[in-house]
Parts: sequence; C-alpha cells; structure tokens
Amino acid sequence: MEKLKETAQRGVAAAADDLVALSHRIHAHPELCFEEERSSAWAAEVLSTGGFAIDTGIADLPTAFVGSVGSGPLVIGICAEYDALPGVGHACGHNVIAAAAVGAGLALAPLADELGATIKVFGTPAEEGGGGKILMLDRGAFAGVHMAMMVHPAPTEMDHFPCLAVAHVDVEYTGKAAHASAFPELGINAADALTVAQTSIGLLRQHIRPTDRVHGIVTYGGDAPNVVPERSRGKWYIRAATLAELADLEPKIHRCFEAGALATGCTVDVTDASPRYSEMTADVELSALYRANAEELGREFPVISRDNTVVGSTDMANVSLAIPTIHPMLGLGCYPVSNHQPEFAAFCTTPTADKAALDGAAAMAWTAIDAATSTGVRDRLVNS
Repeated sequence: MEKLKETAQRGVAAAADDLVALSHRIHAHPELCFEEERSSAWAAEVLSTGGFAIDTGIADLPTAFVGSVGSGPLVIGICAEYDALPGVGHACGHNVIAAAAVGAGLALAPLADELGATIKVFGTPAEEGGGGKILMLDRGAFAGVHMAMMVHPAPTEMDHFPCLAVAHVDVEYTGKAAHASAFPELGINAADALTVAQTSIGLLRQHIRPTDRVHGIVTYGGDAPNVVPERSRGKWYIRAATLAELADLEPKIHRCFEAGALATGCTVDVTDASPRYSEMTADVELSALYRANAEELGREFPVISRDNTVVGSTDMANVSLAIPTIHPMLGLGCYPVSNHQPEFAAFCTTPTADKAALDGAAAMAWTAIDAATSTGVRDRLVNS
C-alpha cells in the first residue's frame, strides 16, 4: 500500500503545473451555475490527456461530465465543482475543488487495475443554488458508485462539513402601477409587499430553532420613484438542520410571504429555484482515513468549538444520503477572510490555495487506495 501511495503522490507532483494552471484558468473565467461551458471543458480536457474516457452532457446537463478509467468492481467517484458566484466570482474556491478532483483522478488512473477499481471523476455543475448533483443523482449518473469524495477550501481545516438542509425559493409579487404622487390611491405596491414579508420574517426569527437560517435579497423593486412598483422579486434561502425540520420551517416562511400579499392587496408567487439540499451524513470510516492521510501530508486539523461550528449547505449532502461520502474542508488559514467574500476569491489563487489543491488531490487518492486495499472497508462499500 505504501508503494501505491508513493506512486499516487508522484502522480500529483508530476501533474502539479497542469493542476495549478487549471485552477487559475477557471478562477480567471468565472461562470455561473449551469453556464460553466469553458470550466467543464478545461477540466475534462486535462483528464482526457491523462487517459480518462470522457462522457459529456451526462444527466441531460450540458456542463456535466464523467471521466472514467479502469474496470474494477469497486467504483470510486470524485466530484469536481467549477461554478462561480454572482458578483464575487470564485469566492467559494470551486477552482480549487476542480483542480483537486482532477488531480486525485490523475493520481489514481495508473493504479486502477492494481486496485481492482474503476475511477470516475464527475464534473458537477451548479452547486451554488442549482442542485446539479441532485439532478445527476436523480437521473442515474451516480448509479453503481460505491464511494464519493470531494474537498472544499475554507478558512479552517475540517475532516467533515457540517451541513444544513436548504430550500432555494424565488418570490414574486404582482400589484398595480400608478402615479405615485398624482394617483397613489390607484396603485398596489409590490415593493411594499416584499417589505412586509421581510419584516414578518425578521419577527419570526424569535420563534425558530437556533439551527434554522433564513436570508434573502431583493432582485427587483421597481423602476422609478414616481411609479408605484407593479412587480417586485426576491430570492430566499430557507435552511434547517434536516430535511424534516426544513419541512416544518418552510410553511412558516411562506406565511410571511403571504402576509405581504394580504397586507398590500398584491398576489404572490413562490417557486422552487432548485431541488432541496439535504443534511450531510459523512461516512465515518472514510472520514477517518482521509484525516489520517491529510495529516500525513502535513495538514493540521484544529479543535473547533461546537459553538463556532461553520455551517453551510451543499448538494453533495444529497449524494451522502445515497452513497458513502466524504466532504472535507481544506484550510487556507485565512480567517477572518472567509468563503463568499471577495477577499476569499483573491485568496484562492495564492500559493497556499495551490498547495491545498495538491494536498487535497493526494489525500483523496490515498483515501481511495486505503478503501480499495482494506478488506473490511472494501467489502462494506461494495456490499452496501
């Protein structure tokens, strides 16, 4: 096993320049969810050069792909993300994720037959609100996969990602336009409806669980101050610890949206913007293997207070409910710079971030080797 790991690490080192170039290239050309045409093509190209057979447009998603190598009975899936955020580009570091996933695949490719494994690297679009992995899961892209892995940059190293379930909703109010000064009595103010809803949600926060989160933005509120806004629109995320708790919270938030309509006389339309993301169930055994490998590479995992646990949401969580899955975090040591800040986007092309991508690739490759060569782990995965 040690020789296998040495070979894998040499593979990451040999591809390091290409992996860093891929990370920086994706970072320099941010593409939003379901629009990642260049990023997905670039990631697939590096894998193809490394011997992977590439199938593009899988699960009826033009920017999704799978690269495959080997034919062994243990099927190992590695997920690459590459979508960016509106306004702040790669402020979640998906360029690092893509490079690490491609690097792990390249490191494992020459070992696939010896490991009795099939290595699949999945290009997964639209993590930022589109639920690409959920669509891929529901449409059979992950069928036959025995374990799934990815890594994600963050301010602090973690062997698992505490996740909340989330519903992404779009809200639109329709009222009636009028001259705001001459004939205000003829108007029905859609912007006011959204204000009432926001106020209602603010008051509701007294009566929701500490683990619940509700946050949103106004995307349209009118065109001119002297015209009563006929329409208003917003985007909201509703989060809870589990899908069950989310199902309890969502109707309360929807009543707040309804309150805006009732108070103003508008009509309201609330629609789902994506499938619901679930809570994460990280595989304990695989997480322990990953952590040991990451520590062997020099990664350090600080003790994190339960009161200061970072929580977010990811569509990888839905994969974790179907397949043994890990989603560790690569610490960049940059706190208080954190994900979804412009400063974090800038940090994701530093030498620290480049090293994290290479370490993440090696740690995932080593974890795959452990899983494939440990009889107990392998049997559990194949027979689960």
